[in-house]
Amino acid sequence: MEYSEYASPSATLKNLRRLFWLRNVMIVFLSSTALALLYLNIPLHALPIVTAVSSMLALNTLTWLRLRRHGNVGEGELLVQLLGDIATLTALFYFTGGYSNPFVWMYLLPLSIAAVALRTAYVWLIAALAVGCYSALVFYYEPLSHLHLHSQGGAGLDIHLVGMWLGFVVCACMIAVFVARIGQNLREYDRLIAETREKALESERMLALGTLATAAAHELGTPLATMAVVAGEMAADCTNQPQLSEQLALLRSQIDRCKQILTSITASAGQQRAEDGQGQALDDFLRQTLARWRDTRPAIQVTCLLQDKGPTPAIAVDRTLGQALSNLLDNAADASPEGIEVSCEWDNSELRLDIRDHGPGLAPDVAEKAGTPFFTTKQAQGMGLGLYLARMIFERFGGSVRLGSHPQGGTLTQVRLPLNILLIKEA
Repeated sequence: MEYSEYASPSATLKNLRRLFWLRNVMIVFLSSTALALLYLNIPLHALPIVTAVSSMLALNTLTWLRLRRHGNVGEGELLVQLLGDIATLTALFYFTGGYSNPFVWMYLLPLSIAAVALRTAYVWLIAALAVGCYSALVFYYEPLSHLHLHSQGGAGLDIHLVGMWLGFVVCACMIAVFVARIGQNLREYDRLIAETREKALESERMLALGTLATAAAHELGTPLATMAVVAGEMAADCTNQPQLSEQLALLRSQIDRCKQILTSITASAGQQRAEDGQGQALDDFLRQTLARWRDTRPAIQVTCLLQDKGPTPAIAVDRTLGQALSNLLDNAADASPEGIEVSCEWDNSELRLDIRDHGPGLAPDVAEKAGTPFFTTKQAQGMGLGLYLARMIFERFGGSVRLGSHPQGGTLTQVRLPLNILLIKEA
């Protein structure tokens, strides 16, 4: 796949802007050189030179007006611009020595732009025209007198060779500045394509997991209902056994919990709801999420610290955020049954949440793989999806989840969530 065949309008617009500045440099360079030769009393055809430089200046003026419109720029438009440069240079070189002109290297500039910005067919067209015009100038041109000056010491100074040296310096600088920047645009474009492709793959994985989760929820409904009925009958038969009744009550609560989870799966995921038309305060959302999680893991000791640096913002609550946070808390609790620490800090723009456990920590290679689908360190106790789903949910809102080792031992999970998407807009 070639970049030029799929060039985005924004990339072509940037290339046109680069060509505009490159042509400005060419105009200044040619004008300065012509004035220098006239100062040295070297005969030149002034009218053709002025006409060629004026044509190039007029073309750049049209380009400047085109750039101010900020519209889409196609490859065809950029091709016409480069053809205009070749025509102007050919007319200029015809009246200034043809192929013996030391600045005939300027044909390489339009070709360099085309090579990195246009499709292959257009590049070969520009190359053929540049070679054809150069070849024609071998036979058809207005000759100049031999450019040779003598210094006071008698040593000769060949202006033609000086021009070739100066041309090489200018050409090297132009290629280093302009062509390198165009190449940087191409690399940036390739990076964006790679990121888009990766996001598409992540979306496909999430869609597949969502389909599997919906099917599993449908299939698990019947056995859970059977378990609830059996547990209820057993509880009715064991009213005179308090210890067994307590265990059956715990079992029924867990069955109800499973039913709630399955109901949330089949519901529309990610639907935002604003309570009472005003949303919910961020600290209330965090406290309620932690309280619901404590009900499912009552044996885990949780130390929670909420710190705000300003008025508490109101957010539109998304149920998936609570699920993602619960997944992270579950992972920390599994690694550290003796207790975990949760620290939350926020302002009007970002939520910063840290979860620390006191487990064995993560090796660098394990931390790098953590959050990928079906990768787990829990042996046969986990599927490797909790952290992955949490990461995808937070990234959907522009946030991030990072795992690392805490300096004092254990694992530190850092969540950063911008609040601009979730904030309730005041009327």
